[in-house]
Amino acid sequence: MITFEAISSFLTLTFLEIVLGIDNIIFISLLAERFPKAQRKKLMQTGLFLAMFVRILLLFGISWLIRMQKPFFEYHSENFSTEISLQVAILLFGGIFLLYKSTKEIFHKTEAQQDSNSKSKHNANSFVNALVQILMIDVVFSFDSILTAVGMTNGLDNALWIMVSAIVVSIIIMIGFATPVSNYIHKHVSLQILGLSFLMLIAFLLISEAAHLSETSILGQTIGGIPKGYLYFAILFSLGVEMLNISARKKNKAVS
Repeated sequence: MITFEAISSFLTLTFLEIVLGIDNIIFISLLAERFPKAQRKKLMQTGLFLAMFVRILLLFGISWLIRMQKPFFEYHSENFSTEISLQVAILLFGGIFLLYKSTKEIFHKTEAQQDSNSKSKHNANSFVNALVQILMIDVVFSFDSILTAVGMTNGLDNALWIMVSAIVVSIIIMIGFATPVSNYIHKHVSLQILGLSFLMLIAFLLISEAAHLSETSILGQTIGGIPKGYLYFAILFSLGVEMLNISARKKNKAVS
């Protein structure tokens, strides 16, 4: 039986899945930007479908996901202590990989010599390589999404199917917006650099979250978690300022 509480949870969860999927869209769009337009759309759609399957798979393996939060390695000394679980290891690896990837892409955008024919040189191997990178990041980004979904639907009837439905609908909506967003980013180098900077912020957030969840202590000082609201506010504020800059540049160009 469909209840008001179930519908409300579904709509709220769908909205949160889209918000939590913003980092996915940024990463996939910036990775796809180096491919020809025809491959770009295919890569984004495939990447988002992979994100959907990863999240649904984690939902059906929720008991395994909970076991991933249990430490498998502990180290305690006077100056340093930590408890490493599989979840912590994945978040830490994902943060380091994202930091490396975004730094490398910023270098390519600003310093490296660009080959005018570089996009035509991408072959099937590079496309598969990009999908592998997207899949790795999908796994990392899925933890917040799944744990949020489980917390919101706890105690509801048919909670699993509410979560699955919300994930499927949110991914379909993101696929609809991904191509226009990617095309717009592709036209503005400043947005590409800004997006890569966002990924660096998200990378630091993942690393700090890993340190927080592992209860890491250095010289007696524990590492606290960073509220995600601060990060999303910084992203939206910076994006808003850059959109005003783009609008101002267009007006100045039209006048001149």
